[in-house]
Amino acid sequence: MTDFEGLVAVVTGGASGIGLATANLLSSRGATVVALDLDPDVKDPLVGIRADVSDDDSVKAAIDEVVQRFGRLDVVVNNAGIGAQGDVAANADDEWQRVMNVNVLGMVRVSRAALPHLRNSPSAAIVNTCSIAAWAGLPQRALYSASKGAVYSLTLAMAADHVREGIRVNAVAPGTADTPWVGRLLDSAPDPAAERAALEARQPHGRLVSADEVAGAIAYLASPLSGSTAGTILAVDGGMYGLRLRPKQS
Repeated sequence: MTDFEGLVAVVTGGASGIGLATANLLSSRGATVVALDLDPDVKDPLVGIRADVSDDDSVKAAIDEVVQRFGRLDVVVNNAGIGAQGDVAANADDEWQRVMNVNVLGMVRVSRAALPHLRNSPSAAIVNTCSIAAWAGLPQRALYSASKGAVYSLTLAMAADHVREGIRVNAVAPGTADTPWVGRLLDSAPDPAAERAALEARQPHGRLVSADEVAGAIAYLASPLSGSTAGTILAVDGGMYGLRLRPKQS
């Protein structure tokens, strides 16, 4: 497919996990892709630019560099994020502020800096990485869920604000994905194998979601071929959100 031919895309958190899978996929379909990351170590044809989404000056400088180098900006994938564990009492105020600053305000900063350039694009799209945690109560994920619930609402509000400007805003909501962050969580568990089995069993298709599967959904939402898709939160969770299966028969 060459549906992104001639377009310039930025992917935050684009040097690993879902971000890297997305950057590679968009590139393979014709886009010039810039990975914005704290450690932007990516291989050609991807371009890496250092950016800290928790710092407005860093974000502005990175977006300005993209436009100066490539002359345009068409697609923004707001993927950078961090995790958190525990119930509502488990994290102090500074940790709540840190996670919300990255997971929510990070998307605000990038989108705000990108909007003037997206308004000049004939194929403008923003895709936010949300989570199943935005609409399903998961244990020991109070802070993370709150941040992704905010991303859900932010996506819909942005979609309403900008659809008549020709800027489509959507989000993906992955289930538990096989990413470096989840790998670190598994490694820290008392019994990593048992924890992995529990996470796999929680999703109806019986396994973790792959980064490539999430990337495919992001590419669909960002593609000019999806010009009538706006304000959509696309679940990539093996059916976890919508299905209610009976227990397996022994």
